[in-house]
Amino acid sequence: MTFESLNPVTDEVVGTHPVHTAQQVDAAVARARTAAGWWADLGFAGRAERLTRWKGVLTRRAADLAEVVSAETGKPHADAMLEIILAVDHTAWAARNAPKVLGRKRRPSGLLMANQTARVEYLPLGVVGVIGPWNYPVFTPMGSIAYALAAGNPVVFKPSEYTPGVGQWLAETFASVVPEHPVFQLITGFGETGAALCRSGVDKIAFTGSPGTGKKIMATCAETLTPVLIEAGGKDALLVDSDADLEAAADAAVWGGISNAGQTCVGIERVYVHSAVYDKFVSLVVDKARAVEPGKQIGPITMPSQVAIIRGHIADALSRGGRALVGGNGSGRFVEPTVLVDVPEESSAVQEETFGPTLTVTKVASMDEAITKANNTRYGLGGAVFSRANGPALARRLRAGMVSINSVISFAGIPSLPFGGTGDSGFGRIHGPEGLREFARPQATTHQRFRAPLTLTSFTRPEKTDTRVAKLITLLHGRR
Repeated sequence: MTFESLNPVTDEVVGTHPVHTAQQVDAAVARARTAAGWWADLGFAGRAERLTRWKGVLTRRAADLAEVVSAETGKPHADAMLEIILAVDHTAWAARNAPKVLGRKRRPSGLLMANQTARVEYLPLGVVGVIGPWNYPVFTPMGSIAYALAAGNPVVFKPSEYTPGVGQWLAETFASVVPEHPVFQLITGFGETGAALCRSGVDKIAFTGSPGTGKKIMATCAETLTPVLIEAGGKDALLVDSDADLEAAADAAVWGGISNAGQTCVGIERVYVHSAVYDKFVSLVVDKARAVEPGKQIGPITMPSQVAIIRGHIADALSRGGRALVGGNGSGRFVEPTVLVDVPEESSAVQEETFGPTLTVTKVASMDEAITKANNTRYGLGGAVFSRANGPALARRLRAGMVSINSVISFAGIPSLPFGGTGDSGFGRIHGPEGLREFARPQATTHQRFRAPLTLTSFTRPEKTDTRVAKLITLLHGRR
């Protein structure tokens, strides 16, 4: 059985791919198991050498990959190149830093165990299953794939059914630099294929997608106690203080909310602006949003069913008294950049993830009010703050896993920073040291160097040992 990948702009068939059955998924995982020992035994240096070679292929052939991304998502070639560049940088960081983050390190033994040498190291989990999204089909899954590979795990990757060609391209190029064993394999299909991967006995699932699908993933993985990493979208807010650089803030709001046609999990969907600068800020945003050209600077809505959700959110906002200063219309798969004001906080455009090129801009009397409204969401992924004097203080008060101060989404481009959220945005982290550790298991070891003066772990210890230890602990920890 096969399915077709379509260009969302033209509905032209881009490629045909197999629908992998549960038996085929199990076979892929079994093959990965045979490769696990070899890949782990390469060590950090050996894996880094292979990942560096792959990074080179990705870099040299980036334009080819961008064509595949554009064909399957409809996004402009330049946007496709941007996510590929970021993925390359993250791959390089993971390969280079895995030894430092995961390698064996000494830990203090403490006074009672002074005769022991204590160490901890992070070992590969085994086989990692990655279920990727369609909106950033290279950058987002590579945040799990590259880090899992650097940590020593084979990977079985199921891309979105909307972008299987991207997954195929990644798997084939990896195989060209690691031909010896099936370290990175591709499976394609729909939800049933993803469920089969969850039930296949992999040692961890890394999933990016909607909260609803994330809950199904967790329920399925719970059957076998398979751990999961969930990145499940957001409803990110941008705060604009009275002392903000309004030109920069407006530019960031429009790019953060409208780039990639708003199909960005850490995109800006809500803006809260201090009343002292609200009118000026809105004027700047309106001018900038009107200048964005659908079909040239932003692509179509990749997933057909999302169009109705976006338009439903806009209609609900307007029916509740909101006003569209820009957009609010559109035809086919393209949705115009839309700027909404006077939208009640209880509306779906404020409370639910729109995942389209829309912004709600709300006037607030203070940044305290802005924080309260920004945090009044079940999501907690990213956010942004524009303020000359109060940026760090405001950022700390946002209920978000990541915050950019005087910019938007900058955290995603820094490989050393962890990426992830809380609440309905999921849990766990990709990127950075935390992302490497997500795909490894800590192992603690002790090594006795000499016989302890006070031996505690023996039935032959005399009573005086217990008395001495009690006095020692009282001396160390019993002070008033």
